[in-house]
Amino acid sequence: MVAIEHLLQIRASRAKVYEALTTQEGLGATWTTKLRVEPATGFINEFNWGEDYITKMQILELRSEEKVLWECTESDPEWMGTFICFKILAEKEGVTTLILKHYNWQEVTDYYRSCNYHWAMFLLSLKQYLEEGKGNPYKDGNKQT
Repeated sequence: MVAIEHLLQIRASRAKVYEALTTQEGLGATWTTKLRVEPATGFINEFNWGEDYITKMQILELRSEEKVLWECTESDPEWMGTFICFKILAEKEGVTTLILKHYNWQEVTDYYRSCNYHWAMFLLSLKQYLEEGKGNPYKDGNKQT
């Protein structure tokens, strides 16, 4: 099994980072504009990428200002059964460290490599949203760049 991992430092409080990763407003401003999200354990978040392509993530764990854990229940076959974990680490002097880990991949493929890049773009969008007030989410026909 392999994993994608990224570490990001964001000039924002742990509370703001957690809020951005768990709410309709935050994920809509950073990942995709078409979504259905509830910050509740057991809820299945839906992220719509257009053309009948929806990714569903069941929320397995929510620890306020510390951790968000999803399991992919519907998406590309390579994502099925994978987990996405956001660990929100200690805040120091107004900067919060975030670790994203997307794990339980079966193998390294071209799709895995592409997803690695797109997770980095999501994190950049998250950073821009939290630090500058505007992210760069996917919109119909306009993927993150």
